[in-house]
Amino acid sequence: MKHSTERFLTTHTGSLARPDGLLGMMKTKEDGQPYDREAYADLVRQAVAEVVRKQAETGVDIICDGEQSKPGFFTYVSERLSGFEPGDVPQRAGPWDGSREVESFPEYYQWYASGSSGRISAPFGMVCTGPVNYQGQQQLQTDLENLSQALEGVKAEEVFVPASSPTNIEAQRRNEYYSNEEEYLYAIADAMREEYLGIVDAGFLLQIDDPRLVTYYVSNPGLSIEDCRRWAEPRVEALNYALRDIPPDKVRFHTCYGINIGPRVHDMALKDIVDIMLRVNAGAYSFEAANPRHEHEWKVWETAGLPEGKVLIPGMISHTTNLVEHPELVAERLLKYASVVGRESVIAGSDCGFSSQATTQPEIHPTVVWAKFQAMAEGARIATKELWG
Repeated sequence: MKHSTERFLTTHTGSLARPDGLLGMMKTKEDGQPYDREAYADLVRQAVAEVVRKQAETGVDIICDGEQSKPGFFTYVSERLSGFEPGDVPQRAGPWDGSREVESFPEYYQWYASGSSGRISAPFGMVCTGPVNYQGQQQLQTDLENLSQALEGVKAEEVFVPASSPTNIEAQRRNEYYSNEEEYLYAIADAMREEYLGIVDAGFLLQIDDPRLVTYYVSNPGLSIEDCRRWAEPRVEALNYALRDIPPDKVRFHTCYGINIGPRVHDMALKDIVDIMLRVNAGAYSFEAANPRHEHEWKVWETAGLPEGKVLIPGMISHTTNLVEHPELVAERLLKYASVVGRESVIAGSDCGFSSQATTQPEIHPTVVWAKFQAMAEGARIATKELWG
């Protein structure tokens, strides 16, 4: 895993908007309707090639496939894991239903939900009814081949591939098979380990996406900070079990507060979870730092103690506003982090993905996302000049 040894490197979290043609066929596929498999595969390949090219053109150094083949961050594993089937599970009105945020701002979230576009993804309500095993070898191989082909002739410092954490998979799939919570979680970890190994063996960096590490607090109003910390500790242990024998410098860990364009007054503070996050056997840690609820948290690293050789990927651009950050602001943010952990230990990133669910109308318009990437790259150049000359 590269560090910012000669200049500030740039990256992002992963998901980017899918083109309209792919979205239409993806919806047909997810709805269980007949579709042209060959045409669908071609659309995915074209989308990956285009999104890889655009990342490089806008100045992103460490890139990915934009998760173009995945209908949703949570739901892509439905095809890759066996042992699940649709069940009689109460459906939530929205991703933040029952959370501290909705309790505090019910009128806002009702208004927000009324204007949200529909997701192109399988519905929640899956239940574990049998042994969990990995069956996504072909889908994974296709993703890796599409990415490798798209990289031909494209300059990139490094390439990463996102994959869901066991904890996120556990969150949306009720257990009716395993004898207890721990057994279920470790079964998922064993299954997803095959995907993790496949990504690393193909020569890519593995990014573990685990927003639930910090969203568990806001989603469970009845629990205290200490309750959530006790919940998080064994889940980090399960993730490390899934990552066993994978070199930490091949792993990036990402956590965030999800795509919640809301007040966000109940987000878990970084200071309350940072020590547990750092227990993940990863070489880099990606987290929200650009939005107004968390920008001040760069000071946490004055006492948090970043382990030697590790890298921070704080968000320099936000996924919750169509405002494009000024390059000078990006530079200021980078310089703050460099002042506490050293310039080589900071890579500019994004707070979260810009299309974690395939939708006909993502919250941030794709043209704005590319402008944000350009601003991040320019800000990295400004900060580089300040510290490297």
